[in-house]
Amino acid sequence: MKNSFSLNQIRLKRLNRILRKINNLSSYMRSLSDQELQSLTKKFQDRYRQGVHLSELLVEAYAAIREANYRVLGMYPYDVQVLGAIAIFDEQIAEMKTGEGKTLTATMPLYLYALTGEGAILVTPNEYLAYRDATEMGKVYKWMGLSVNVGFSKDKEELTANDKRKLYESDILYTTNSVLGFDYLQENLANSIEDEFMRPLNFVLVDEADAVLLDEATTPLIISGSPRVQSNLIGVSDELMYFLEESSDYRSDDEEHTWFTKNGYQKIANFFNIKNLFNGEHTDLLRTTNLALRAHQRFNLNKDYVIVDNKKS
Repeated sequence: MKNSFSLNQIRLKRLNRILRKINNLSSYMRSLSDQELQSLTKKFQDRYRQGVHLSELLVEAYAAIREANYRVLGMYPYDVQVLGAIAIFDEQIAEMKTGEGKTLTATMPLYLYALTGEGAILVTPNEYLAYRDATEMGKVYKWMGLSVNVGFSKDKEELTANDKRKLYESDILYTTNSVLGFDYLQENLANSIEDEFMRPLNFVLVDEADAVLLDEATTPLIISGSPRVQSNLIGVSDELMYFLEESSDYRSDDEEHTWFTKNGYQKIANFFNIKNLFNGEHTDLLRTTNLALRAHQRFNLNKDYVIVDNKKS
């Protein structure tokens, strides 16, 4: 307990040292004209492209976006909010009480990571919060020369791959965990490059982490429709299931989850004569065998599917 307390004290001292450096720039940032403050974004981006690490830009970038928050929204982040933003950059969970300004805190790490040009995403539990925060905080990002968007259609219109591609190209994107999850699934089920729309994930900040990563993480995301897998794998994957044994090769629970064991994956590799099943080249096979396992263990004839003209549907 004592060691844990000492370690926390050391971490807090480090955070406070960084905070003092940011506070020391407050007067300088306040002295800049709007145009001079806005021009800092491009200067930060140029320095990053020249090899300067984000950790070296943090103090100036946080001080700049802090001042921008004040000029655009009339809200100047308090020290406790800046401390939370520093902790987030350190890949720590920042717990803040209701009313302490998490929305304003998020603007600092989002702005910093957006400087890379690779995108920064904020995930919230529902669309209302995502749209509200993107609309309000988006004024600050746009004022500082960055693009911001929400990852879904407010009018519930179906978005094309091209529409989504434009959204994910934004410097900062506000979305929900379910939208991001479904987009990731659709991306991996794409039949062609034209159907792909996500760029490599760079930085994701999760709001209400306990709800998103714990409470809602138990809810499976399911995309209905025809399975987009190679047809020549379906029959042989179905045949493989008859050679597998429960407990040894696969397991299931009362919540209708099924999964392969280590031994089961080894049998799949042996069956298809594959040395490394998880080298990224056998995604379709893994998807097909998992579908086959679920079909054998969870679907019943005339209850979950019927056979019409010798075809399952």
